Amino acid sequence: MIMGNPKKADHPSLQTHRRQLWTQILLPILLAAVLLLGIIAVASVSAFRGNGDVGRWAAISTIWLVIPSMLAGLVVFGALATMVYLVWRLVRLIPSYSLRAQRLLHRVETTTKRGAEMVRRPTSAVRAFATFVRGRLDRKPERT
Repeated sequence: MIMGNPKKADHPSLQTHRRQLWTQILLPILLAAVLLLGIIAVASVSAFRGNGDVGRWAAISTIWLVIPSMLAGLVVFGALATMVYLVWRLVRLIPSYSLRAQRLLHRVETTTKRGAEMVRRPTSAVRAFATFVRGRLDRKPERT
């Protein structure tokens, strides 16, 4: 007697998978499809009989169409409310840090302006002196 690998069809995990395929996947999908078709058939027969109230069924259909939109709106509203709350918490922290940053940037600005002025002063003095000298040299001497 030779012991070999069991065939793939005889493997226990494959047999379990086949059972689960029908009981957990295909059967619920088929039941939902049959239920949906039954609801459509009942709605059609009720609405389009001689005494069916088409306006009522239109209102019911509208309600069923609006429910997903309302649920999505609630999710968006919840996300928006959460963001507003988090921004409110963040804004409470900002003033102390923004005041520190503002002071630091004011110091940087003052230091930069002071440095630029110190660099510009000698250049301005040299230009003014050069202009003065050119003005004196370009003038013609007056004879008296």
